[in-house]
Amino acid sequence: MNLRTEAGRTWKLSGPIILGELTQMALGIIDSAMVGAISYKHLAAAALVNSVMNIPFVLGIGVTMSVSQTVSMAHGRRDGQQVSHYFYNGFWLCTIASIVITAILVLGRNILFHLGQDHEVAVLSRPYLVIMASSIIPMLMFMAIKQFTDGLEKTRTAMVLSLLSLPINIGINWLLVYGNWGFPRLELVGAGIGTLITRIIILVALAIVVFVHPLFSRYIAVRKNQWMLRKQTIRELLHIGIPSSLQAAMESGAFAVSGIIIGTLGAVQQAAHQIALSCAAFTFMVSFGLAQGGSIRTSNAWGRNDWKHISILGKSTLLSGLIYGCACAIFYVCVRKVLPLAFNDDAVVVALASTLMLYAALFQLSDATQAIGVGLLRGLKDVYVPTIYVAISYWVIGIPTGCLMAFYFKMGAAGIWIGFLTGLTFTSVLLNLRFFRIIKKKGLL
Repeated sequence: MNLRTEAGRTWKLSGPIILGELTQMALGIIDSAMVGAISYKHLAAAALVNSVMNIPFVLGIGVTMSVSQTVSMAHGRRDGQQVSHYFYNGFWLCTIASIVITAILVLGRNILFHLGQDHEVAVLSRPYLVIMASSIIPMLMFMAIKQFTDGLEKTRTAMVLSLLSLPINIGINWLLVYGNWGFPRLELVGAGIGTLITRIIILVALAIVVFVHPLFSRYIAVRKNQWMLRKQTIRELLHIGIPSSLQAAMESGAFAVSGIIIGTLGAVQQAAHQIALSCAAFTFMVSFGLAQGGSIRTSNAWGRNDWKHISILGKSTLLSGLIYGCACAIFYVCVRKVLPLAFNDDAVVVALASTLMLYAALFQLSDATQAIGVGLLRGLKDVYVPTIYVAISYWVIGIPTGCLMAFYFKMGAAGIWIGFLTGLTFTSVLLNLRFFRIIKKKGLL
């Protein structure tokens, strides 16, 4: 085993995960583009619903991560019976979580009228929220099965289905959003229905693959013995799932709050911030996928109690993240004056966005390495202390620093980005130091 070989294996596992994540991001962009073609108020309504749903949905995604970790751990021990058991319990835990999240969003849909938004936008948003909230159920069920296959290091099936979801969703949107081929013109509601139908299709398709494909037959064959709900197993899944959810929600919430703060500085600052953040979010999906791949492989080695392999995996994955982060940083520095033009042609917005892209460039290194740090520690089932680190880094250091720089030192949006950078760097250092301290205790550093 060497760093280059292990890095290559991690990238090979992570590649389909990354492509799947980018596909889901592309679906959101396509939906926004198709809805935005109707009117800017429809686009604003879609954005409002996405903002309201973001943190609850992220909490659900965090719960699904427990499935890949426990499955990978059992797979590392070559315990197929336990793999099947974790899959069954994890699937139903994610299903229950999705129903609870959907119920909260549907029952609380009138909050849309109390957020200070344009009344027409709020009216358009309400039915769309109900449909999009309902689509969380098949999506989290799909994610639970996907995490099962990811935990077994079989990541290509879910990737293929994610790619197929693009033309399916576009086709349904074309029929229902615009009312083509005799279908009713449902506009924003049509986009919601398109997302719901697409998510149901990929859920059913992945479930069929898992039930009929020989790769998974050994885990399905033992269902009579292992497919039963157990409190201890649910607790074990929640031990990973709840902190993972909180970590993701605190990060997502910090960015959402920072966006609101920048909005108080003016429309130009908000537009420039959105351009830089959109670019950073796109490249982060690669870091996130790499972190998931590293986490799954670490969990597998942890299940075998192979600390030497864990040490090599940690070093190779972190090195991969650093190299990737550097490449992204160089790219953003080189194209900082050109890339914003793809989003907007206002000279003032483009000039400010170009400046923020410099901070986004520096942001890449910390963002990549903190995601990997979280993933490596999750692979060791070390989730509680990292959650505290994330909370402190974003909410005690990052946001206050950003506000201080933005308002006291009059740096505007750039000040908020300095806060991002400070918080992410602090998180990255703490998380990775903790991982290597654990490795050092095993005498492997």
